Formats: sequence, structure tokens, C-alpha cells
Amino acid sequence: MNSVHFTSGASSHAVVVTRMSDTLWHAVEDDRTVGRGDASLRPDGRLFISIDAWHGATFDRIADTMLEDLPTPLYTVVDEADQDSTSAWERAGFTAARREWGYLVPTDPEVTGLGSVRPPSGVTIVPAGAAEEGRLRTLDRIVRDEVEAAVGWQTMPAEVLPRPAGTTVVDPSKYAVAQHADQYVGLVRVAPLPRQPRIGLIAVRADRHRRGIARALLAHTLGSLHRSGTAAAWAEVDESNAAATALFESIGARRTAGTLELVRR
Repeated sequence: MNSVHFTSGASSHAVVVTRMSDTLWHAVEDDRTVGRGDASLRPDGRLFISIDAWHGATFDRIADTMLEDLPTPLYTVVDEADQDSTSAWERAGFTAARREWGYLVPTDPEVTGLGSVRPPSGVTIVPAGAAEEGRLRTLDRIVRDEVEAAVGWQTMPAEVLPRPAGTTVVDPSKYAVAQHADQYVGLVRVAPLPRQPRIGLIAVRADRHRRGIARALLAHTLGSLHRSGTAAAWAEVDESNAAATALFESIGARRTAGTLELVRR
């Protein structure tokens, strides 16, 4: 462990920032914890950091220590409405890399207009929990490779699921899929969170775009949630993803939040 000592401007006591482990830093003043920093390596290889501190000066001191200890590039995520946090990270040399919109998605087919939507000819929807695991994993890998070859996986929602190395489908029961003949061609993942289900991913193979498959997957998923008594779900969309933005806004989804991903290179 290494420590960095600062002189507190507000008192005569020193603030000590200590690296407790590879991923954890503590700031202590007069035997009191006054802040902490965390680092986490995302499955896509990017290193994200976070800092929790009551005062801006303490934040800056933790940030200085973490930046000395860690390699760049470094990433963090902030609520777009939190100007204090955004300013603090900018002081540490971070700049905006991407923006993500948060949508509240209604489930009532009378609101979404999806009640009459059916899959395109030859396509069937396999409900969550019924997908064959091997074919699901194959589709997930195809979709990820296509995204990486196009816009890059870093444009996907920042709140990615932790997973063992090489594993991209952690819980197959969360996925509904679109099937054509003997192939899976589209998928949607819904996390049944206690307060509000989260649509974590909806994707269709590149050679099956613009056929209504994503819309059919949404119709199935939201309809199932509505029948179970859930009024709304949550989804995040990268602001550069015009197709996904248009899809959600066409069914009455309401933009209620914005998240900034910041980077220090």
C-alpha cells in the first residue's frame, strides 16, 4: 500500500490518501474516513474509476493519487445533471467521450401501439427462459463481433454486466430471441430488477436489419411485462444510435435522464 499526505486547507490535520488494494483508495483526516476511490476493469478491457467524497478538495486529492497509481486511459460515468461531479472530473483532466440517454418505456400496448405487431414472415419469438443456450451464445457472439466491427462495443450502454472471461451470456433465462428456420437472428435481454425491469440489450444480426425483428422483440417483451403487472421498464441508448433512439421514441418511451461517460487519455 502507498499513501499520499496533503495539508488540509480547512484544518491543521493532514489528509492521508492510502491505496488499500489494487482497486480501493481511502482518504482519512483526523482518524475519520473522508472519501474513497474505486477502480474496476470492465469486460471490454476499459478501466473505470469512481470517487466518493464530501468536499471538492478531498475529491481532487483522491483523484490525484489514483491518477498517479493507474495507467491511462481511464473512464468514469456521471449523471449529466450533476454539474458538481462533472466539474470535478474535468478538473482532473477528464473530457466527455459519449452520452447515453435513459428512457422510461411504457409496457401498455394501448400506449406503445405494439399490440398488433407480429414477427415478420418465418420468424418466431422464443420467450425468455426457453432459448437453447448454445445457439443463444452463438448469436450473442455474432452480434458483438458485428458491433465491434462497426461502431465499436464501447458505444454500448456503460452499465455492462460483469462476467467471467470469455463468457458473454451470464444468465440465459433473461433472454428472449427471434428465430428464423434453425437460426437465432435477434435477442433482447431483460433484467428483472426489483424496482423496474431493465432492457439491457436488444440486437439483431446485421443481415436481418430493417425487417421489423427488433420491434417484434420489443412487442413481445413489453407485452409480457404488462401482463405481469409491470407498468414501465428502463432502457439506455447511446445518443449516436439513431435507430435505437427512433425505435424507443416511436413507442412512447420518455427520455428522463442522461449519463456522460468521461475519459482521461
